[in-house]
Amino acid sequence: MQTMGPDMIKHIDESAIWYVSGPKPLIRPAHLAEPGPDEVLVEALVSGVSRGTESLVFQGKIPESEYLSMRAPNQEGDFPHPVKYGYSMVGKIVAGPPDLIEKHVFCLYPHQTRFILHRDKVTGIPDGVPDNRAVLAANMETALNALWDGGAAPGDRVAVVGAGVIGCLTAYLAGRLPGTEVCLIDIDPGRRRIAEALGVGFAAPADATGDRDLVFHASAAQAGLQTAIRLAGFEARIVEMSWYGSKPVAVELGGGFHSRRLRILASQVGAIPADRRARWSFGRRLCAALSLLKDDRLDCLLDEMCDFADAPDCLARWLAPGGHGLCHAIKYS
Repeated sequence: MQTMGPDMIKHIDESAIWYVSGPKPLIRPAHLAEPGPDEVLVEALVSGVSRGTESLVFQGKIPESEYLSMRAPNQEGDFPHPVKYGYSMVGKIVAGPPDLIEKHVFCLYPHQTRFILHRDKVTGIPDGVPDNRAVLAANMETALNALWDGGAAPGDRVAVVGAGVIGCLTAYLAGRLPGTEVCLIDIDPGRRRIAEALGVGFAAPADATGDRDLVFHASAAQAGLQTAIRLAGFEARIVEMSWYGSKPVAVELGGGFHSRRLRILASQVGAIPADRRARWSFGRRLCAALSLLKDDRLDCLLDEMCDFADAPDCLARWLAPGGHGLCHAIKYS
């Protein structure tokens, strides 16, 4: 039986952010009907901005060949523009089955004030994970998937090239494996503070030492991938986590690439690695990712926030070419 909030009406007018072909995103109306028997009405609390992917969406740089594979859950519109896009939402259930009312949940949904989903599409946020940090869940899933893809194991010498949110979370997870030696590598010396907070080493690319058992590349830059190749030891694995959109990437595969018998592996969160697929569902992986956020040290990855009303201007600044920062977020009040 549905429990309806006092402000529930037959049709609900809400607002959502759309990426358009223009200098900044727009806020547009979103029209909802009341939730059905197995659906919930979610009131947004905070949504995370995926700076890498959403900057490509904002700049219209999703390649045509990837229009289908890059669609986000609950996306509206089609690439390149206009599209309602985003996938890291934390909200509170305000209508639906009585056992779910007032629960704080994580779900994959674009930036929108309130919205309706099937109850199976929302995941409860565990105790010990505040709403602001919970927006990292999608990024944590990506990092967890990458460790699975790379086969990270205790005692490995690991390098992570690129200290964005994904790279930092990958280094953090690798650093929790017993006996691992983890170095986070970035051109920005200010990221040393982040590495120290997460309990891993840090180096500039020119100072990073090689002979690594496992290297993760997450800088989305050609030079970063070349650094990753240089750091890999004999028969080591290089896990490519970056997505370049329509930007071509040239890689030097001369030198010791073949004599060291290196392997470059693609990692993408849209599929669970084959050796875990029989046991792990997407739901189980998301629950694991949320549980892994029970660490106050991860708050160092949370960056500037803005109110929903100010989001178009802030997104235009955050997602512009050369934009900086870690996990930006939009708060709803």
